[in-house]
Amino acid sequence: MTFIFNKLRFSSVRWFVLPIVCSAAVGLALACESDPHATLAITPTPDAGSDAPVVGPSQLDLPDQPILGLPRDLVDLFDEGDNLFELPLRDGDGLGPLYTQRSCASCHTEGARGPGFVQKMVVVEADGLTPAADQSKLPFGFTVHPLVAGGGKTPVLPPPNDPTVKVTTRVGPPVMARGYMEAVADAEILRVEAEQRARTDGIHGVANWVIYGSETTADARFHGLKKGDRVIGRFGLKARVPSLDDFTADALQGDMGITSPLRPAEIANPDGLTDDAKPGVDVPMSSVHLRAMYLRLLAIPPRPKPDAAAVALFAKSKCDVCHTPSLQARADYPIAAIAGKPAPLYTDMLLHDMGDALADSLPTTDGSATWRQWRTAPLVGLRFNRTFMHDGRSKSVREAIRAHDGRGSEAAESVRIYDALSPADQKLVDDFVAAL
Repeated sequence: MTFIFNKLRFSSVRWFVLPIVCSAAVGLALACESDPHATLAITPTPDAGSDAPVVGPSQLDLPDQPILGLPRDLVDLFDEGDNLFELPLRDGDGLGPLYTQRSCASCHTEGARGPGFVQKMVVVEADGLTPAADQSKLPFGFTVHPLVAGGGKTPVLPPPNDPTVKVTTRVGPPVMARGYMEAVADAEILRVEAEQRARTDGIHGVANWVIYGSETTADARFHGLKKGDRVIGRFGLKARVPSLDDFTADALQGDMGITSPLRPAEIANPDGLTDDAKPGVDVPMSSVHLRAMYLRLLAIPPRPKPDAAAVALFAKSKCDVCHTPSLQARADYPIAAIAGKPAPLYTDMLLHDMGDALADSLPTTDGSATWRQWRTAPLVGLRFNRTFMHDGRSKSVREAIRAHDGRGSEAAESVRIYDALSPADQKLVDDFVAAL
C-alpha cells in the first residue's frame, strides 16, 4: 500500500491514516476495497519470533512493522529509516548518472516484494544457457540501467536484436526479517552446509563466499569487516552481500547512482561521468545507517498457527531441507530483541543448483555463485506476494513449487514427492507456505 497522508507511530504500535484499507487474508493475495477516506487504528500484533504466533481477528496484517517491544530509541530509528527508504530521490540528491529506481521502496514497497525489478543481461553460447567466454558486447557490465539523470545521457541497455544476449529479470524480494538473517552466525550457516554435505539425495547447499566491497561500515557494532575481507554472503537473491550496511550502500550505488562513504564512486557509464548533479559523495554515513537500521528492525509478520499435518507434509516433501524452518541468532547481536533467539526464516542461507530452467546464465558475478545457483529464498511474508520465484514467473505457491523442477535441479525430487501427494495434501502444503 502507498501511504499518502501522515504516518504516526506510538511506542511499537503504529497508527495510520490510510487512503485504502486492506483486509488481510492468510492466502495467496490480498484484496483491497474500502472507503478511500477512512481513518484506521491498528492494534499491536504479536511478533513472529516464536514458532506459531496467532493473528487475531481484530488485527490488521501488514508487512511494514517494527519488531514488537523495541525500546523507544530503536522505534525512532526504524521510523527515520523507513522514511528514507520510501523517499524518492532526484537529480539534486545525486540521482544518476545511471539508475533503475528512484527509491528503495520502489523495489520493496512497504518492505514487501516488488513491484520494481532489475534486469540482467549476458552473452550466451549457442545453447542459450552457457555464459560465453567473451562478454565484450557488454562493456558496462551485466545490469540493465534504463534511466539517466544528473548529466547522464546514455542508458545501459541490451544490444538490440542480438540473439546471443540473454536478458533475465529479478523482482525486488521482501526485506522483512533481514535483521534476523544478519544475526545468524557464520558457524550456524556452515553447520547446515556440513549437514547437507553428508546427505545422499543430492541436496548439497553451499555458502556463498564473497569479498567485502565497501570502504568501511556504517556501524561497527554489527560487524568489523574491512574491504577485501573474504566472508559469507547473505543478502540478495544469490547472497552476494554480507551485511545490511553493505547491502544498503550497494543498492544506493547500483540501483540509484547514489554514492556514500561506503561506496563513493559512480558506477561506470557510457558517458564517462565520474560525478552527477550533486558534486562529491551524495549521502552521508547516517543516511546509510538509518536505512540499514530500518531493515534490521523489520519484524517477521505474525503467522497463523500451522496445521501439524501440513508441517509434516512440508518435511516429507523435503522442502524443509533448504527452507530450514529456524536458525539460531548469535547471542552477541547488538539488537536485544533478536540476539540469541530462534530466527524462523525458512531458509538455510545457502546456494543451491536449481538447474537449467531457473538459470540466469550470468558468469560468476555474485560472489562464488554460479549461473545455476540461487540462495534459498526466506519464506517470510509470502502471503503479501502476488508473484513468486526470483523473476515473478509463478502466480501461485503451487506454480512456484513446480518451477523448482528441471534438469539438474537439487529440488527435483522434492517436486516429485509433492506431485505424488493427494490433491488435498498438496493444498495443505500450499496453504501452509502461503500463510508464512
